[in-house]
Amino acid sequence: MSAFGTLSTPVGVIGVVSDGAAITRVMWRSTPPEGGVVPPDPAADPLLVEALAQLAAYFDGTLRRFDVPIDLGAQTAATRAVLTALHETVGQGETITYGGLAARSGTEVPARGIGSIMGANPVPLIVPCHRVVAGDGLGGYSGGDEGRGLETKRWLLEHEGALPTSLF
Repeated sequence: MSAFGTLSTPVGVIGVVSDGAAITRVMWRSTPPEGGVVPPDPAADPLLVEALAQLAAYFDGTLRRFDVPIDLGAQTAATRAVLTALHETVGQGETITYGGLAARSGTEVPARGIGSIMGANPVPLIVPCHRVVAGDGLGGYSGGDEGRGLETKRWLLEHEGALPTSLF
């Protein structure tokens, strides 16, 4: 059984799922996903408590790198390589293009395929898919509350200092 907890943030309510050994999901939702996830007292899972604390510290501006264990779940070798390269090599305040991440991952995934992999990332924020941008702009983003993906991506990048703060 997995544990579920939430955190209110400037970009919406973040839900986190822990299986006790690793964080398996981070999502924008306030209710547990279906399929064996229970909303127990979050304190019953120390890893969930730590992940929520690290997320709170990130949003407070006091945490620059997450260090909770993650489980990416069932992924192709290429998807795992791309997400791992992103997690391990693109730090806070940095961005990388879809093509740059494709090259850095050592896979033969084309730049357009990187976008699909980012959309399937099970642990956004911890594996920072918001830091992957198009060569000519922000690109897309499926995180955040429905219909607010690019607004969320811009906020996260501004929060990290990777973009200048918007005037409007």
